[in-house]
Amino acid sequence: MGAILLSGCGDPAETGGTDPGNGSGSDTTPSEITLPAIADVDDAISNTTFTRTVTVTFSQTADATVSGTSEAFAVTVEGNRVTLVNSGTENVKYVLTGTSANGRFKLHSAKKQALVLNNLSLTNPTGAAINVQGPTDTPNKGKRTFVVVDGNNFLADGPSYTETPATEDEKGAFFSEGQLIFSGEGTLEVTATGKSGIASDDYIRVMDAPTLRVNSSAGHGIRGKDWILISDGTIDVTVSADMKKAFSSDSIIRIDGGISTLTVTGGTAYDSEDQEYTGTAGIKADKQFVMTGGTVSITNSGVGGKGVRAGSYDAANPTLPDSYITGGTLTVKTTGKASSASLGDVSAKGIRIGYKETSGSGKTATTLCGGNLVVTGGVISATSTYCEAIEVKGNLTFTGGETYAASNSEDAINCQSDFVVQGGMIYAWSAGNDAMDANGDMKLSGGYVFAVTTKGSPEVALDANTEEGHKLYINEGATVVAYGGLESGASLSQTCYTMSCSAGGWNALTGSDGELCAFKAPSGVSSVVVSAPGLSAGKKGVTVSGATHCGDTWALTGISGGSSVSLSTYTAGSGGPGGGPGGGPGGWH
Repeated sequence: MGAILLSGCGDPAETGGTDPGNGSGSDTTPSEITLPAIADVDDAISNTTFTRTVTVTFSQTADATVSGTSEAFAVTVEGNRVTLVNSGTENVKYVLTGTSANGRFKLHSAKKQALVLNNLSLTNPTGAAINVQGPTDTPNKGKRTFVVVDGNNFLADGPSYTETPATEDEKGAFFSEGQLIFSGEGTLEVTATGKSGIASDDYIRVMDAPTLRVNSSAGHGIRGKDWILISDGTIDVTVSADMKKAFSSDSIIRIDGGISTLTVTGGTAYDSEDQEYTGTAGIKADKQFVMTGGTVSITNSGVGGKGVRAGSYDAANPTLPDSYITGGTLTVKTTGKASSASLGDVSAKGIRIGYKETSGSGKTATTLCGGNLVVTGGVISATSTYCEAIEVKGNLTFTGGETYAASNSEDAINCQSDFVVQGGMIYAWSAGNDAMDANGDMKLSGGYVFAVTTKGSPEVALDANTEEGHKLYINEGATVVAYGGLESGASLSQTCYTMSCSAGGWNALTGSDGELCAFKAPSGVSSVVVSAPGLSAGKKGVTVSGATHCGDTWALTGISGGSSVSLSTYTAGSGGPGGGPGGGPGGWH
């Protein structure tokens, strides 16, 4: 389509990911991020001229009618089952209207076209309600289809696709071989009991302001093989089938705007195509996830279910482009457990980026990891009852944004390689493991980090892989609050202290010019390790009247009152406030 360019590969030096740095704990600032480009000129319906309008009217009491065709069309009407074959050269607008509980619309065309859904209600008990194919002589060669949603519309398939010819493909209640570009201001409701709700063998994009409601009990909610691009609109997807996804793509899923609410309840099952057990997901992109704006809310209660899953192993091309979150609001909640051994031990994650692939066994085993995540902006809230809230198999870099992560059972945030914080605000809470864990180095040189583990030894608030020679670095410029201790042997180029604090209340770090910031300690947390540029004293029992961040855990303005508390120098490896009892914030306890 020429509309999207990949932003690079998994090597941090090439993609703007984080350079692991050297033994001193230095790190380099990611270079300017190059996000995939989107060709609005091609996808905007206003830039296409349509020279013919064909109207198809469906009926409950009579045969469907077709008007506006020319000699370039072959038209077949069997009751309310309409097939149009357009061999002409015009760009045609098809207006679909009326109601039928036993009908369908099938279109073969070699030209791009528009479908205007104008108060259409169409159910096909034996296949797709709308099926857009390429020309009859070159099947599986679809063109761009603009879908204008006008008024209130309803589409449904049946539980069994019995009418599909061997030369054709139907993968959903609304299916197209080519791109589907949604626009308009109406509502489209899709109920899928046989296959996916909306599916394309190319890409799917939502523009302008339509409302899409998809309920699938058999397949994916919205499936764009090449891409899914959400630029605008209101999207509500519910998926209940095992191993299916609300948004699914073999390549990239990008969110630039709109409001998407994704609800997933299915469990784990064996995927015969990929030959592995897999769980459900709110968003699944095999290569890259990008979010620059909009609002996405995901809840997944399924066994082995994930909120966001991006980056899958491909033996032919194991290098992945980085995933990015640069804006918008992403809220993820997973409550399912890992699947049983008989179902592949598939874990449930809030957000998982990248892959970990092991081949062989014993001393000859080889493990490959790939997939970086760079967070430069936006608001993220990820919670997982039984597994990690955020897990990244490559490098994880924060330069901005607000991130809240909480897990009752595992690490709140985990990465397989280097974990770098250069900016932004983070709150990480765990009752079952480390709050923030890196299998490589953890380097904190900017931003605000609040890490809490209530698990107790040997888990710590900030953990690096010292067993393999890596370290935790707290460098000049970082603001850190930690409960549960720091990794033994940490390199502290900025002085760290211990201070008492008000459990369940607001506390402040102060400098020569006043309050630097405030943090709200969870209940049961009465002493923490702290570090900040210019830090000279602490306060407990302060009042916050300004804006709060990261789930009401950080504040930078409107800080007043409180009583002073002394600071005691903390020495790396000396322990620190341990993981005693303490309830989590926001109902996590």
